[in-house]
Amino acid sequence: MRVVEFGVLGAVAAWGESGEPLALKGPRHRAVLARLLVARRKVVPLPRLVEDLWGGNPPADAVGTVRTFVAGLRRALEPERPRRTLSRLLVTEGPGYALRTDPAHVDAWRFEHTVAASSNLPPAQAVPRLTEALELWRGPAYADFTEEPWARAERSRLTELRLATVERRAEAQLALGAAADAAADLDAHVAEHPWREDAWQLLALALYRSGRQADALAVLRRARRLLREHLGVEPGPRLNRTEQDILRHADHLDPGPSDTAAQVWAEASASYASMVPLRARTRLESTAVLMRDLAVTGGGGLEAARRHRAAAVAAAEQLGDPELTARVIGVYDVPAVWTRSDDSAQADRLVGAAERTLRRLAPGTHESARARLLATVAVESRGTLPGGTRARQAAHQAVAGARRLNDANLLVFALNGLFMQTFERAGLAPRRGGIGAEITEVAAQHGLFTYEVLGRLIRLQAHCATADFTAADGHAAAADALADRHELPLVAVFTTWYRALRTAATEPPHLGESAYREAAKSLAGAGMPGLEHGLLPLALLCLRLHHGLPVTADPDTDWGPYEPWVRPLLLLAEGRDQDAVRLLAGIPSPPGDLLYEALWSLLARAAIQVGDRALMRRARSALEPARGELAGAASGLLTAGPVADHLDALAAAFTVHAS
Repeated sequence: MRVVEFGVLGAVAAWGESGEPLALKGPRHRAVLARLLVARRKVVPLPRLVEDLWGGNPPADAVGTVRTFVAGLRRALEPERPRRTLSRLLVTEGPGYALRTDPAHVDAWRFEHTVAASSNLPPAQAVPRLTEALELWRGPAYADFTEEPWARAERSRLTELRLATVERRAEAQLALGAAADAAADLDAHVAEHPWREDAWQLLALALYRSGRQADALAVLRRARRLLREHLGVEPGPRLNRTEQDILRHADHLDPGPSDTAAQVWAEASASYASMVPLRARTRLESTAVLMRDLAVTGGGGLEAARRHRAAAVAAAEQLGDPELTARVIGVYDVPAVWTRSDDSAQADRLVGAAERTLRRLAPGTHESARARLLATVAVESRGTLPGGTRARQAAHQAVAGARRLNDANLLVFALNGLFMQTFERAGLAPRRGGIGAEITEVAAQHGLFTYEVLGRLIRLQAHCATADFTAADGHAAAADALADRHELPLVAVFTTWYRALRTAATEPPHLGESAYREAAKSLAGAGMPGLEHGLLPLALLCLRLHHGLPVTADPDTDWGPYEPWVRPLLLLAEGRDQDAVRLLAGIPSPPGDLLYEALWSLLARAAIQVGDRALMRRARSALEPARGELAGAASGLLTAGPVADHLDALAAAFTVHAS
């Protein structure tokens, strides 16, 4: 399905995949779109739309006019959708319409998620996350609907959250010693919003820590005057206390570095910034190295690393130096265990850059750089449909090159790429387990602790596939120990989910559900949308399937990228058999990744219910190589029960239909 980005943090707008603005026609079309976005994926009944668009005086043909607006929006949002096929974005449901867009594709929802995910982060990680969130704003929320009653509450809520975010970022900047940056942001902030006492207090503190005591006191006096004149109130105790503390130079106003490491980092960073020219190629390479280290810190660090890495690669390509570009791309050898990309568009751009750079390097030269570029192609091409050959070929070439060079660092990176390309069919968990064992051994011998963790997690997945939870427990414990020793917070996400899977596979379903819901909390702020998006509802659905329980789901459930393979079962559960039949008739095969067997199991069950023999044959052919595995357990995260059970159900269904 075509990706459409929606913007409400400013004038309401929509953009296509390449960033081109979509033509939304007149203000009424935009009003319908805005009203559906305010509803946040829920259905807005047609009478409510009429009332919101025209108030108490709608035209006689208001209902037909709204339907015309909706049809126009659908053409703008999904121009390539075949005629007479159902829209999967702006859907008709019951008495009205709903916009079922991915939350990641609406700027306001992305803003809220980013702010929430930063709530428990340390200041160094919180500042870039909060800055990223604030940069989403193009103007006032729903700027072209400021007078509409239906937008008022949402506009007010988003505006308040933005103001609070500005102040939270300032607090984090102050904690990092960036008082001047905080002061500059807060000065404009209080000028627009003079009633926010906390902002005045933060501004005074930022000025004081910048060595501007007189300005700090002047700010507090200005705050007092404005509060009296505009609100008729006296400053609260916090402002008064801050003024007294500044006058007596209270020690707590100007804390020193929290530890020696922080001081060393601050001084070294400052020296680097002053000594290395801004346009130096060295900076691009250094940025890539820093992003590699930042990525394993999790949360905001991982997201910032992806963003800055892409920028560094683009800048290197612009310089026209293929050797530099190869180094900038190849140095980012961050271990990757999840087989769905967090940002598929960025991954495609990186693969394209790597392929272009490979073609530009002189033949027969730079063998190490070539191997790293090939490994990058393999890693970033994760989750492609089975049968793809280029990425798999690149993985094997990278491994062969690393072995010729006898380069341990390069070998584990190349093996990571090979792992990502070991999904051409079901039942390959043992092969991936062997790759994980080699990564573990090589990494342990050479002190490559992040890759030793990767090897352990791959082996954990392989043992999960065959329900060998004793062996998987050992690898989980070893991964946790390495993570504790080397401060790798993201590892706990995978080991926590593994333990939830084990509970789901070995205990009653209510315990499995509780374990999954608890594990889902570990994803908040992890910075891995490719893992987080839709995972919990999929795990709960697979749990019900495993235990033969009825399929149920909240209609507002966000299934993320798994929706195409989940939707048929949901339609059947609602009694919409014909809709399910039509959907299954053109259903694509699941992507080649760690959930391949699980998603095929869902399709198998749906095919059985509707008697779709062609799809049943496809499912049987896809699942047969994994007969001895637990469906989905190769992910180390969830399971839909033994593959053999699904194959037996298919065999029984063939027998019934044959008779």
